[in-house]
Amino acid sequence: MRVFVTGATGFIGSAIARELQATGHQVLGLARNDAAVASLAAMGVEAHRGELSDTDSLAAAARACDGVIHMAFIHDFSAYAASVETDLRAVDAMTRALEGTGKPFIGTCGTALLAGGRVGTEADAPTPGTAGHMRAASEGKVLASAASGVRSAVVRLAPTVHGAGDHGFVPMLIDIARRTGVAAYIGDGANRWPAVHRSDAARLYRLALEGAVPGSRLHGVAEQGVPMRAIAEAIGRGLGVPVRSLTLDEARAHFSWMTGFVAMDNPCSSEITRSTLGWQPSGPGLLADLRDGGYF
Repeated sequence: MRVFVTGATGFIGSAIARELQATGHQVLGLARNDAAVASLAAMGVEAHRGELSDTDSLAAAARACDGVIHMAFIHDFSAYAASVETDLRAVDAMTRALEGTGKPFIGTCGTALLAGGRVGTEADAPTPGTAGHMRAASEGKVLASAASGVRSAVVRLAPTVHGAGDHGFVPMLIDIARRTGVAAYIGDGANRWPAVHRSDAARLYRLALEGAVPGSRLHGVAEQGVPMRAIAEAIGRGLGVPVRSLTLDEARAHFSWMTGFVAMDNPCSSEITRSTLGWQPSGPGLLADLRDGGYF
């Protein structure tokens, strides 16, 4: 297939582009500036100039390809609601462009939109009030397009997709620990984050593109739940700083806007995803990656 990949220059998107190329697909990558064009060219990827707010350009690229993998998101947490709205409009434009074609559209969301306290599954609908719930509308838009002749599916990614070049939540936690001199967790630290290695996530997107059932939810989860205390302890060892439990009030001052994510208990299964797509994660676990993967 010729596949339009938004976010193809990003940490996960670039891995997806390489996975697609390695398995015989062609990639058209969204590029919003000259630096992105150059980055894509270095990967042997054709560039499509545009950005997430340019819905006409997104729709044109979607129509010109055999499928779409939508990874791009504006990670500006100071204007998160605006980023979510931009994403929703982008999803709407691209799925409308594919209506009636039977072409695949693979969207992206996060397991953080599910309630904690129990193991979440692909069958679970988004839970109001969760840390990631604002993106539930985009998930719904993707899944609803299946009724209009789009072979749509959503990959819910674990809150930490780790590996070389990671610049997500875990590096943010490392930076906070480096600045404050403390690797912290909240309460007893028993709350859990699911995790997946970047290479496994990339393979999942490729498998979803090739064979996901229309309207399906998929979980990009290799490890069901890594305790936050264990993550903090790995960061403490890596930086040589003490590890400390914080109350929720103390955590708000320490973690700022990340507090809700650090506090969430988000164990998730990927059993349905594995059985339907034959996906078998093989990359290192999060704690092993923190120990050996060059995070420090």
